[in-house]
Amino acid sequence: MNIQDQPIHTRIQPRSQLDKSLDLGFIWLTKLFALAIAAVLLWIAIQVGIEAIPAIQTFGLKFLTDSSWNPVRNEYGVLPQVYGTLVSSLIGLLIAVPIGVGTAILLSENFLPSQVKTVMVFLVELLAAIPSVVYGIWGIFVLVPILTDWGKALNANLGWLPIFGSSPTGPGMLPAGIILAIMTLPIITAISRDALISVPPTLRQAAVGLGATRWETILKVLVPAAFSGIVSAVMLALGRAMGETMAVTMLIGNANKIDFSLFAPANSIASLLANQFAEADGLQVSALMYAAWVLFILTLIVNISAELIVVRVKRI
Repeated sequence: MNIQDQPIHTRIQPRSQLDKSLDLGFIWLTKLFALAIAAVLLWIAIQVGIEAIPAIQTFGLKFLTDSSWNPVRNEYGVLPQVYGTLVSSLIGLLIAVPIGVGTAILLSENFLPSQVKTVMVFLVELLAAIPSVVYGIWGIFVLVPILTDWGKALNANLGWLPIFGSSPTGPGMLPAGIILAIMTLPIITAISRDALISVPPTLRQAAVGLGATRWETILKVLVPAAFSGIVSAVMLALGRAMGETMAVTMLIGNANKIDFSLFAPANSIASLLANQFAEADGLQVSALMYAAWVLFILTLIVNISAELIVVRVKRI
């Protein structure tokens, strides 16, 4: 009797004990790696929190509402830095989200020849590989002079608006926001493109079969279907922008004050840490750790919000 003629249950050989042990070991190894990531994250948060205890005990929640940062008098507050972190990140997202999602639609649809599409995908991914210090240097020598010329014209004609209320003198909030837009653009584009590509083709076929145009199919069917992935891309980019250090430090101006003008110098939490940690001592070190812990909490809130939005969208 040939093996092909045998019943299938008699042809399947039972797994050896070694195979079962290897599978079980692989499962526990992956669980260990996952727990190790969570443990490292928790370790970092706890260690930063422990180092920040003296400042927490000294300043309490007033640390979040005070604008002074005076190491000589041991007076510390991060309200201007929190403001600069959030505003510069939001400026970056306002610029990067429409461009990134639009580029993702362009690269996920058959608008371009395959050769051109491949080159564009490569160029978008190349943006993510450029070091942040290179972005900072480019911003100083190219972006800041351009924005200074435009900013003077806007201040002369629209100076009555708070966002154009000051004349640009160099680094400021707007250059930092534009650099963050460029740096987060690859994240938004790549993840949004993957989300759009993963949409089942049956949805497109059904929309076309019902008489929808190409743009109606994209905007009313494909984008809503990939909305959870696009939201994840935006929130991930926001977290990346909030934690960016070198390029923002070079372009934001590092002024510990709140100014609603986009051309005025500002500061961010990451820039504050980069500028002062090397020379800090005593209570100032604890205050910087407190500021780092605040940035950690802000980033955690952003990621939790992203997960909640994604879960809610999936339920609809």
